[in-house]
Amino acid sequence: METYASIIGNEKVERLQSVSQQLKGLKVLELNSTAQGGGVAEMLYSSIPFLNMLDIEAEWKIIQGPAMKRTYRSQLEECVSNHIIDYSPDIVNVNDPQPMLLCQYLKKPGELWFWRCHIDIEPAIRSKNGLLSLINDWIVDYDAAIFSAARYVFPPWPVPKFIIPPFIDPLSEKNRELTREEIQKVLIKYRIDPKVPIIAQIGRFDPWKGLDRTIATFHQVRKKRKCQLVIAGGSASDDPESERILYDIYSRTEEDEDIHILNLSLDNRLENYLEVNALQRAASVIMQPSTREGFGLVITEALWKGKPVIAGNVGGIPFQIKGGDTGYFYQNPQITAQKIIYLLDNRQAAEKIGRRGRRYVQEHFLIVDRITDYLMSIAITMNSPMGRRKLTECVTGFYPW
Repeated sequence: METYASIIGNEKVERLQSVSQQLKGLKVLELNSTAQGGGVAEMLYSSIPFLNMLDIEAEWKIIQGPAMKRTYRSQLEECVSNHIIDYSPDIVNVNDPQPMLLCQYLKKPGELWFWRCHIDIEPAIRSKNGLLSLINDWIVDYDAAIFSAARYVFPPWPVPKFIIPPFIDPLSEKNRELTREEIQKVLIKYRIDPKVPIIAQIGRFDPWKGLDRTIATFHQVRKKRKCQLVIAGGSASDDPESERILYDIYSRTEEDEDIHILNLSLDNRLENYLEVNALQRAASVIMQPSTREGFGLVITEALWKGKPVIAGNVGGIPFQIKGGDTGYFYQNPQITAQKIIYLLDNRQAAEKIGRRGRRYVQEHFLIVDRITDYLMSIAITMNSPMGRRKLTECVTGFYPW
């Protein structure tokens, strides 16, 4: 805690400790659908040991099964029969839609079940008949819902609703400070020239990440400046399209020696995190021109490392990128290339934008503040004198903007 206090200040740590003392000994279970490759998994890797450090007994379990609609209920029933919950938690937090129905099968008297929505599900609801009715039937079994952004909230749902932004852990392997030697070692491994400016995009290979935009922008920049492009990512176990996208990107860029396509191994999570950290820190500019996005923790990570970021104006990205202040929004390859050239040519301006981005993350998106909010949402739901019926009529937002 002393190290966290040195980063964010004693006052925020004391606020966390005050709330956690009220919940000491509480048993919390986190459920989700993948152990690697996505922002939810990364937050859980940090939050589980963090909660245990606060004397809150936290555990994390994962549902697994083929991505086929007709097998959804049967896979959940198999999870139940295999005793996915083999002890009695006080709080169960179900992350995102995939495990949502488990509450109907597993909830026991005295348990509080939270559903945590990290993504915008409204587009799916609009495009698929009957989906809203289905989710409405599922949500009534929950005691509360937590949303990553106000725009994700469904006001009619008959549960208490909380808005808690995602977070990164500044002390994790992916976000800790690295030595020059650690960064250099990763660049050498992937044959990346440390003397040539790097434009990087790092994250999952999926159809919404705007990889075509990044490649087109890079081609425009390279016409006027010597530079190289690094596209690095891995495949999440709940993202079956990633291999196809990776193959497509490989085949289109394999003849270009200035483009590095890296499929980072997920076999060793800490090694993967270290390599991502090093590549982000080695970059001069980081791109994430997504056409659709959740909150976009990869943006948060890049801002924390003091890098100017150019990203799509979608999902949770506008909560992080303030145009011209902490980064820029992608427009088209030509305009975006001009901005990158400006950043490459004006190091002081790039560093100033990077410092503002890091400070913004420090103020809003670090683990101490957001775990405090999570624990407060539990305490409010457990102890509200108004009762659940009154709580359903309001939305509690734990963010200052």
